[in-house]
Amino acid sequence: MPLAPDWDVVVVGAGLAGALAAHGLARRGVRVLLVEQRLFPRWKVCGACLSPQALAALDGAGLAGLVVGQGGLALESLELGVAGLVSPIALGSGQVLSRARLDQALVEAAEAAGATVLMGTRAVLGAQAELSAASTAGLPPHRQVVLQNGAARRMVSAKVVLIAAGLSHRCLNGGAEITSSIDPLSRVGAGCVLPADAAGPPPGVLQMAVGRGGYAGLVRMEGGQINVACAFDPPLLRSSGGAAGACQAILAQAGFASLPCLEGAAWQLTAALSRRSSPLSGHRLLLLGDAAGYVEPFTGEGMGWALTSSLAALPLVLRGLEHWDGAIETDWRRRHHRWVSQRQGFCRALALILRNPRATWGLSRLAATFPSITSSMIGLVQRPSLPCLTD
Repeated sequence: MPLAPDWDVVVVGAGLAGALAAHGLARRGVRVLLVEQRLFPRWKVCGACLSPQALAALDGAGLAGLVVGQGGLALESLELGVAGLVSPIALGSGQVLSRARLDQALVEAAEAAGATVLMGTRAVLGAQAELSAASTAGLPPHRQVVLQNGAARRMVSAKVVLIAAGLSHRCLNGGAEITSSIDPLSRVGAGCVLPADAAGPPPGVLQMAVGRGGYAGLVRMEGGQINVACAFDPPLLRSSGGAAGACQAILAQAGFASLPCLEGAAWQLTAALSRRSSPLSGHRLLLLGDAAGYVEPFTGEGMGWALTSSLAALPLVLRGLEHWDGAIETDWRRRHHRWVSQRQGFCRALALILRNPRATWGLSRLAATFPSITSSMIGLVQRPSLPCLTD
């Protein structure tokens, strides 16, 4: 079937934020095109842990049973390793599910709700100049998006474009409309999957190792395989000979046993993690998820931020379909700060604390001496709260 040239909304990026936004709009009768450069299912560097906030966001979107339906496992406890001391800490109602299954399930939910999904296609945002040209010609000032699949190239337009294309969001094509700044102290993400017969945490347990120069999280997924997700200072990666060596060093410093199978694993690295995008919006344009800014998460907060940002943007997108004005852009910056940026502030502060050896030592002793207090603190931080879905 030929692809329509005009859409209400084009969503660029079919990760958590993009797929949930497409799902929420499509189930409200909006004509949505969801474009993704990669082919799904695919694995990506991620902790694979959904916090209570992430699960509440899925529930609020009408997808409460999605994670369990895909074989998600309950996340019951955290083994926090800091300065050679490992402390067990009870967790609340988290779940574990591989990103390969979770992302695919969300895309399928969006498609079932009525969204059109285009995989294996790169999307590049049209320049601001095209808006002025359309207005001069007496045409509706919709955003233009160029779709590229191999040598094939076509143009579509949309009343609203949502950019949910991850950390680098190259779909902006280097224009000055949106800029991204990387934190000078930013770490690099790294991850791999270990086989089901590898030694490691039992089901339902997240092992979190904090050391000099980074941290590593290990959790067993629905198929028994172990998901490994890390954040490393670049100097540690270089001095350790790569991600496997860096992870082994962190595990040893934290008090966990060595995992020889890390050496033969297929590691993936990410772009720099901690970054900010500015502005978060433009004319008929909103940034969602990691594209809007990111900091190092710890126990599933990252997915919660992405999913919550989609819910927070929904009423503004619906408003923009009727009439777009500068107030929508201002409101998005306000809503994003309220529902995402403020929550990211805790992880940003914790990341700074964990770079200080004395503070790290104190944290390890607090967790070991008062595990119930530590568990309560985590529960307080992870207490779910959702934005209103009506503006």
